[in-house]
Amino acid sequence: MEMKLLLNCLLVISLFSCSLNPVIDELNTQGECLREELVVEPVPRWECVEYAVLEKGLPTIQETANQDLLSLPIPKNPIVVAVYPNSFTDQTGQRKSNSEFALFSSAITQAPGHLLIRALKQAADGKFFRVAERQGLDNLTKERQLIRSAREKDNAQPLMPLLFAGVIFEGAVIGYDTNIKTGGLGARYLGIGASKQYRIDNIVISLRMVSVVTGEVLIEVLVTKSIYSYGQSQDVFKFIEAGTELVELEGGNTENEGVTLALQRAVETAVVEIVQKGYDKGFWILQEEQESLE
Repeated sequence: MEMKLLLNCLLVISLFSCSLNPVIDELNTQGECLREELVVEPVPRWECVEYAVLEKGLPTIQETANQDLLSLPIPKNPIVVAVYPNSFTDQTGQRKSNSEFALFSSAITQAPGHLLIRALKQAADGKFFRVAERQGLDNLTKERQLIRSAREKDNAQPLMPLLFAGVIFEGAVIGYDTNIKTGGLGARYLGIGASKQYRIDNIVISLRMVSVVTGEVLIEVLVTKSIYSYGQSQDVFKFIEAGTELVELEGGNTENEGVTLALQRAVETAVVEIVQKGYDKGFWILQEEQESLE
């Protein structure tokens, strides 16, 4: 008898969850209303015109660079750039948090400069920037000294000079705000219910391109990226046997967009904006335009 009742409860919650699927799908597609406008005709009413869009199937950090970065126009000559260890750092000071206590771990990666180097190398499918190694400059210098000392004994050709950069990329992660917006949707009927919730965080980075010759800041951009988290659950709460026994079932799942992935996307967007502004300011020439002039 109890097994049969349990199976009936599971069947009811599955059917009820299916009945909520259209509502949950709409929340996935549109999210919560962010802005409303008054519509006068035919009947005066407030109509939602802007939604907080939730992403389905959040990507992983292994995803490749975005297509805007890969498809950038190729310049006449690749631009030699450098990113020093302290050129692009975390300046937020944020720590990971939960509902009970603060953690000592940082909220974001402490090596954002590596994401910047990756974005520069991915620009125009690797044909836009030439990145000079500066993150491990001490190790590189020591290795060159070893090679130089060995070649002097053998009277071999000296090493070529290191590649020097024309511009330096600098900046920082300057903002990480949590719980910018929260919301959700739920329903319950006769102890059987389902719910959907979401949360939006925000990350802000500043990136600039500095001339090595003059020290002038040539281009500066500010980029923000939203970080989406959402979860869903279904539950049953029933009294049986004349109210003397209680049956409670609950299930659900939560999906959070990775902070490092969001930071990677923000850095890639910043590099794309710098490249586009560089073309507008005439800092580099398109390869096709140079060929047409010749």
